[in-house]
Amino acid sequence: MDMQTSFLDRLFESGLLIDTGVDGLYGRSGQFEDVIAAFERLIDRFGGADGAEAMRFPPGMNRALFEKSGYMKSFPQLAGTVHSFCGSELDHMSLLQCMEVGDDWTKDQKATDIVLTPAACYPLYPTVAKRGNLPANGGLFDLQSYCFRHEPSKDPARQQLFRMREYVCMGTEQHVTDFRQSWMDRGVEMMKQVGLDVTIDVANDPFFGRAGKMMVNNQRDQNLKFELLIPITSSANPTACMSFNYHQDSFGVKWGLNLEDGSVAHTACVGFGLERIALALFHHHGLDVKEWPASVRRVLWG
Repeated sequence: MDMQTSFLDRLFESGLLIDTGVDGLYGRSGQFEDVIAAFERLIDRFGGADGAEAMRFPPGMNRALFEKSGYMKSFPQLAGTVHSFCGSELDHMSLLQCMEVGDDWTKDQKATDIVLTPAACYPLYPTVAKRGNLPANGGLFDLQSYCFRHEPSKDPARQQLFRMREYVCMGTEQHVTDFRQSWMDRGVEMMKQVGLDVTIDVANDPFFGRAGKMMVNNQRDQNLKFELLIPITSSANPTACMSFNYHQDSFGVKWGLNLEDGSVAHTACVGFGLERIALALFHHHGLDVKEWPASVRRVLWG
């Protein structure tokens, strides 16, 4: 915890992150954003020739589609919903009185049709399913979105609102597992180019409750998730900065994603935690970008 807090304090003092008074919710400086923009250009250089279709969704998604996704079954502790005031003038007066005396003014807020996006790819699957069968060569999509996970922390690499860049591949089992492997190789090469030492290891999602323990074991046993790990606030527990996920046909079945021949599509995705990658660069190369190694600056800014 001390290492996490001291790195966070240094990020605040340097102005790279801006304290909002809520753990895991930070403003970012122009310099921080410039590093993310430069790294996204590097992602484009590695993935651009693949011809992915780019889509950009807002950080909120359709609540009915979110419910259908099954997210609440697996990760209820991480979800964020959007509530609003829907009352009368009398209700409004009561709300203001609650605020005045420090009572809970949110208790009568009603859920809207929007929930906060938990991962950049969640709005994609129903969108693609509406188009009908995928073409013979499947589908490849490029996404980027702010995402929300309710896990307040002093660790600057565990933010509640953060950006995720993703490539999602849809096709046969062979096609999507080849895609995942190629991005595991690319991920290691990208990080090498920017001077970061990484390891790749089998991983699991933070499934909730007792039933979740079985899902964790299943995910690990089948090598469905790998993470690219970089030390940021701890050498013993390095941070996942990229993830490589094979969903088998689970999203294909859930959303009705079918290939040209009518068979159910398999899907895989690669995700980049953009804030985490920027933090890894600042941690390893220093908080002043002008002092970074010339080779790293050349890769990022030419």
